Amino acid sequence: MIELEHICKTFRVAKRNAGMGEAVRALFRREYTIVHALRDISFRIGDGEMVGYIGPNGAGKSSTIKIMSGILNPDSGICRIDGRIPWKERREHVRHIGVVFGQRSQLWWDVPVVDSFELIRDIYEVDEVRYRQNLEELVTLLNLGEIIRTPVRQLSLGQRMRCEIAASLLHNPTVLFLDEPTIGLDAVSKIAVRDFIRRLNREKKVTVILTTHDMQDIEALTERILLIGKGEILLDGSLDELKNRNSPVRRLHVSYAGGYFVLPEGVSLLSDEHGRAAFAVDTRICGVSRAIEGLSRYAEITDLTVESITAEELVVSLYEEFAI
Repeated sequence: MIELEHICKTFRVAKRNAGMGEAVRALFRREYTIVHALRDISFRIGDGEMVGYIGPNGAGKSSTIKIMSGILNPDSGICRIDGRIPWKERREHVRHIGVVFGQRSQLWWDVPVVDSFELIRDIYEVDEVRYRQNLEELVTLLNLGEIIRTPVRQLSLGQRMRCEIAASLLHNPTVLFLDEPTIGLDAVSKIAVRDFIRRLNREKKVTVILTTHDMQDIEALTERILLIGKGEILLDGSLDELKNRNSPVRRLHVSYAGGYFVLPEGVSLLSDEHGRAAFAVDTRICGVSRAIEGLSRYAEITDLTVESITAEELVVSLYEEFAI
């Protein structure tokens, strides 16, 4: 169980204008700006949940992850993960969490990947039997057999990210923090990483907190979304709930072989050409199934598809709604 209660965090950032004179002046008198990274953040995440933690750049996502992983101390509030306070019980806490930062590496650049894994095993004091079992499983599931003896600097980004995920799981963590885990990956690598994360959650019940700007990752992996903006939690709900909240209208595309359409209440015709018609269905008035039933009453429908707002469109509408 992850519990955050009234977490606040501020940073003091030094600022100055350009130029040598300003640089010299800053040696004697610096100007600072107070940045409120987190303002009264509270939420709970149950064991085995996969949660998408989304928001624009500078919203406070990484600061929250760093507090939950024990890297940062908050100014106020409390965070408990499986009963532990991360920044007070750091040594014990890190034994139970895995962290992957898409733009930072925990692997040693000039040595083969397997040497980095051995060093990580020593750091976490993983016993030899468990380490070998985990390594064999991760190498198989993430398809690392051909690259595990290659120096990290010679790997592609997709290969390195698969190794980063493996490194974060060698000690059997119960909580996994993923910060942009598929950034820069090709389609094949993204699918492989997503499939592995789903399997990890399903089979080992690992709790996953995912921060990303790739909404395809959110749709593929998570059911619950936390939206943060300006350091505050703005929304907490499932992706479907947020879609229904922000866009109750569905588009219904129909192919038909003959007949005519009688429009139920809440259904409007958008187009009708060459045996293909498109309708807008306001689900607040008429459910999709009732709309299909009504449209098919006098027309011979051969095919149909239902479209809702995409995850990208949803996020844009949420950003506009909350002005973040």
